[in-house]
Amino acid sequence: MKKRESGFTLIELLIVIAIIGILAAIAIPNLLAAVQRGRQKKSMADMRSLATAVESYAVDYNVYPTSACEGLYTADTATQLTSSSFTNLAPSYIAKVPYLDGWGNAFAYVAGNANSQYRIESWGRDKTQAGSFTCATTHDFNDDILYSNGTFIQWPEGAQN
Repeated sequence: MKKRESGFTLIELLIVIAIIGILAAIAIPNLLAAVQRGRQKKSMADMRSLATAVESYAVDYNVYPTSACEGLYTADTATQLTSSSFTNLAPSYIAKVPYLDGWGNAFAYVAGNANSQYRIESWGRDKTQAGSFTCATTHDFNDDILYSNGTFIQWPEGAQN
């Protein structure tokens, strides 16, 4: 009698490799989108925390704070935060000021109209400030996320590109 050798044939191995390849082709884009959504959600949570501290400061002093020095701000131009920004907020209003968004870019802040309004910006995945705002939901990870005077005015929602 002949002894039969055990093992997989070449066809069986190719079928398994093809199935793994198909599953990877489906899963990897979804995983990458989930990572980007996580960065967006982290940015939005940090913006809310910073806004809560800014608004608490405004309750006490009746103006929104500037982030570093008075001369840097105009009503339309937001300045990126640095480690020396908002020294007047920590630790009384927030334990640690979040300076970076989910993509590692510095948040931008502006206190306009004689410090009676404020805006916090995350410039998104592309790390560049948009020239204009849509004041609605966005569908692109590159779009800015804007928080102003207690509410998001431009934010991600739904499927993202």
